[in-house]
Amino acid sequence: MTEQNDPRPLLEKGMGIRREVLGAAHVERSMANVDGFSRPLQELVTEYCWGAIWGRPGLERKVRSLLNIAMLSALNRPHELKLHVRGALTNGVTREEIQEAVLQIGIYCGVPVALETSRIAQEVFKDLDAQAAGG
Repeated sequence: MTEQNDPRPLLEKGMGIRREVLGAAHVERSMANVDGFSRPLQELVTEYCWGAIWGRPGLERKVRSLLNIAMLSALNRPHELKLHVRGALTNGVTREEIQEAVLQIGIYCGVPVALETSRIAQEVFKDLDAQAAGG
């Protein structure tokens, strides 16, 4: 079933894409912390960000990931940036492509932004390498 022909409601579709990109464990942890106040926002994000936008056929997930890295860097959103660096790797973005994005971010958003993005990416790489090594 292609994403554009997916008959599921956007919330369900978005939850599936969110799990695929960010990992089921992360999504389950996020949803476990949802309460009556945060539930509407979590559902909105899942339905529209993940279902309606990430579920569109016009861009590959890899491209969407690179766009998110750039936008989250420019907006100084380190928590979300860390999640999306990890998601970018899941979506097939290479470390070298992330490095190239960081260089471009430095030119268009400024060197301090690129340095912070680089630190966050390196932290993700280190965590993933440690997991791969069994640590």
